[in-house]
Amino acid sequence: MGKLSRAAVTTAVAAGLLGVALAPARAATDRAADPGQLPYSSATWVGVHNAYEKTKYGYFADALDSGAGMLELDVWTNVFGRSWRVSHSNPLGNDNNCENAATAAQLRTKARNQDLGGCLSDMKAWHDAHPGHRPILVKIEMKDGFQGQNGRGPAALDALLTARLGDALYRPADLAGGQPDLDTAVRTNGWPTRSALAGKFVIELIPGTVEKSNPLDTLWTDREYATHLRTLAALGRLGDAAAFPAVLGAAAGDPRTRYADTTIRPWFVLFDGDAGTYSGGTIDTAWYQRNRYLVVMTDAHNVAPAIDGTNPTETQARDRVGLLAGRGASVVSADWYPLPSVLATVVPRAGAQ
Repeated sequence: MGKLSRAAVTTAVAAGLLGVALAPARAATDRAADPGQLPYSSATWVGVHNAYEKTKYGYFADALDSGAGMLELDVWTNVFGRSWRVSHSNPLGNDNNCENAATAAQLRTKARNQDLGGCLSDMKAWHDAHPGHRPILVKIEMKDGFQGQNGRGPAALDALLTARLGDALYRPADLAGGQPDLDTAVRTNGWPTRSALAGKFVIELIPGTVEKSNPLDTLWTDREYATHLRTLAALGRLGDAAAFPAVLGAAAGDPRTRYADTTIRPWFVLFDGDAGTYSGGTIDTAWYQRNRYLVVMTDAHNVAPAIDGTNPTETQARDRVGLLAGRGASVVSADWYPLPSVLATVVPRAGAQ
């Protein structure tokens, strides 16, 4: 082998050091170019509020086709109606674009106004026709909470989700791995990459507007389901759980301190609240990013300067997604269903670990 000149050696070493120094920057650039490489908690995506409404999508399959990374359902459980009803304001029946399709060929062919099971069946039929689809966060607002005495408690919901979605679900046990709770799991190992979650639905549960205004309801959805997770874990049955409870309402500090029972706090790794409050400067959103928690920011259009909640320009909507990604949002949620190119947007979440 010939001898290298001192200048050549110096140049080679310098180039090597520069490559090492630039490696993190290149990795960041690669992740930005391919969002699939991003951990789920290191990305920002876009959600549609009340995607089951027929005025937004003729069929729930259309919502699934929209490219949105989050879709929202409203569910009623009270004794005055049967099953798990899906409707915005009718507590007694169903008013939605779900049709209970058994196969992809049945999507957009059957009667709508089905119950939650019908919406889930549509999701599974669509899932089977779209292997490796983007991960979709399905936010379920439990309008009037669980009704365990009527057969509609947390375990019954787990059973329904499991029966209809099966291995299309990403479960709390999948995230927990060998860790004792979800908080320890995300702090230690984080979330999988988006590509690892391809073909999965992640179910988020939040307390509903009626539940929160009911003075007789002293056990809201968030606390009830977190307690359910804790109990299942103690029994070695966390694998039965099918959903993730969210802390509802943007607040400074650690919002989980609102729960007097400290043993359920580690079962919350999702947070959901008003985008304007999260981004207003009084909340340290970097805390969520550092700990790899997911943050759903709702009513994104109302953040100053306000833009149209349904039909902003594409530039306005994209700028809003970028703004809230910079302020720590995992999900930027609004009613931008007329803008599918925006709904499919996935960008890196600033400051995420």
